[in-house]
Amino acid sequence: MDQNQITQLSSAIAGMMGIFMLFGLCIVAFAVYLFWRIFTKAGLAGPLSLLILVPGFGWIIVTCILAFSEWRVIPAPPIYGGLQPFPPPPGSYPTPPANYPPPPTHFNPPPPPPHP
Repeated sequence: MDQNQITQLSSAIAGMMGIFMLFGLCIVAFAVYLFWRIFTKAGLAGPLSLLILVPGFGWIIVTCILAFSEWRVIPAPPIYGGLQPFPPPPGSYPTPPANYPPPPTHFNPPPPPPHP
């Protein structure tokens, strides 16, 4: 390989590394934004999302904070706008028909078969 090819190859690799670094920076910035929103909706401080920038353990720390902290969230309004999704139960159940046998009060198993 001559010196011209080495120079071209090294500049191509440097350009690709710059693009990869920019892409990685965009992903990290988007993750910080997403966790900022999650923390604020959970009633916690948004800057806690910056903990994902800690190398190695940042994602674990943020996940543990979200998993084990108390979320101070206002309950959502009912889906049905205050209406019940089904009718209320009746005040009393209808009486059974006259020819309906009453339920057994105890269980009498059949006698065991005789042994030969």
